[in-house]
Amino acid sequence: RMAKASNVATFLVGHVTKEGGIAGPRVLEHMVDTVLFFEGDGSRRYRVLRAIKNRFGAVNELGVFAMTDGGLKEVANPSAMFLSGRGEASSGSAVMAAWEGTRPLLVEVQALVDRSPAQPRRVAVGVDPHRLAMLLAVMHRQAGIPVVDQDVFINVVGGVRIVETASDLALASAIYSSLRDSPLPMDLLVFGELGLGGELRPVPYGEDRLREAAKHGFKQAIVAQANAPKRAIVGMKVNAVKTLSQALDLLT
Repeated sequence: RMAKASNVATFLVGHVTKEGGIAGPRVLEHMVDTVLFFEGDGSRRYRVLRAIKNRFGAVNELGVFAMTDGGLKEVANPSAMFLSGRGEASSGSAVMAAWEGTRPLLVEVQALVDRSPAQPRRVAVGVDPHRLAMLLAVMHRQAGIPVVDQDVFINVVGGVRIVETASDLALASAIYSSLRDSPLPMDLLVFGELGLGGELRPVPYGEDRLREAAKHGFKQAIVAQANAPKRAIVGMKVNAVKTLSQALDLLT
């Protein structure tokens, strides 16, 4: 009441549970206009400010900050920051363009596939483990990629959490690369949603994602056919495909 009567912005700080949700009654989340999660740990220099709820703007907006001796400083180009640690081409690495709030963000997805001595394990850091299990089933059934007896470990570099389905093709490409021990080109971008029938579905803001990648030196991309840009993107060759099998054929 005080905030509304005086027209003053007010911050309420609450705790989170071990699962990452707001602790206690949900009244704190319901009464405010915006819910912000401040993420990061002591082992990382970077902190992420993520909007989960926003009455007057986009949700899942992402702000990236660097912890310096002078306090938190905004990272103006987070895509360059998340890709800065990439060295020479290595198997099991793919780059995708995620959409965070109102802007594209280039992130690296890593996969490690290795023969399991016992019950195969599925470990996912930064992506939904249930989504990973579904993708592995699609790869096996629709593209003939056997991973039944393989351990599969997934990691999104930089501590980013990807919640959108545009990561499907990047995950499948990284897994395929690791299984074959064949690095993907360093200038390749992949994104797209996979259906249970192995079809590649378009995702929103496809052309904006491609242009962001082109600005960072990416020369080629694999996307869903419906995400093919209407106008050519300078310096980039875009391969538009209909199915997962066609996408994987371009990686061989």
